[in-house]
Amino acid sequence: MKTTHILTGSATRKFYADCYLPKDNTKGIVIFCHGFKGFKDWGTFPLMGEAFAENELAFISFNFSHNGTTLRNTTEFADLEAFGNNNFTRELFDLEVVIEFAEHHFNLFKNSLPIYLLGHSRGGGIAMLKASEDSRISKVAVWGSVSEYGKFWKSNEMEKLLTDGVIYIQNSRTNQQMPIYKQLYEDYENNKERLHIPTQVKQMQKPLLIVHGTHDETVPLKAAEALKEWKPDAELLVIENGNHSFGAKHPWSESALPEHTLHAIKETVTFFKK
Repeated sequence: MKTTHILTGSATRKFYADCYLPKDNTKGIVIFCHGFKGFKDWGTFPLMGEAFAENELAFISFNFSHNGTTLRNTTEFADLEAFGNNNFTRELFDLEVVIEFAEHHFNLFKNSLPIYLLGHSRGGGIAMLKASEDSRISKVAVWGSVSEYGKFWKSNEMEKLLTDGVIYIQNSRTNQQMPIYKQLYEDYENNKERLHIPTQVKQMQKPLLIVHGTHDETVPLKAAEALKEWKPDAELLVIENGNHSFGAKHPWSESALPEHTLHAIKETVTFFKK
């Protein structure tokens, strides 16, 4: 069963959160954080929610408030101004809203069920940062995750961003020119200690699962290896020939999940439930 809720995030911007519920025994709550240019209905994400629910884990998938989608259009980047004004502390604020929703406002979750975070790509960094600072989080898993936010773009792009106040990123799927405003860099610089993934991962006391593909074309495997080095007790699952989306794409018209995604789900479910 899936229910959809409207929550209020950063700058009072409203966003959707979908809850996928197990039929019977619920063993925990998984909150999923999408990545850069991602959204809750991207590709295989809805099927993933169903898969976790079938394994006795409630699954909450949500749109970050400034990811560029809107309440009227949840599958396209209809608000590029919001996209350009997104940043890391906004996403941490939104995730806090979702955690509080899971903890207090949904009846099923009032039985002290453990809360787990799962993040993909840039969302993996957000998940790890939040798990490091929030005692309510029991475990965290990341798929194809970045290992640091401070290294944004090539030097010529950074120079243009700081000089012009904006750069544009091509969306290969939609051909949109998506703005990135200088405020993203300023947000990081003004909150560097909180947003420095290497430091926070080294200090993290929560169990961590790192899942990464050998053929990740967006975030190289060395990012996962760095996370493992910073947190030696973390579990590292390397999926041979896996790409950044673990075989998924958008739109996804098939009823079954790709093999590499199924592998990642299976190991993540085992990690959360043990």
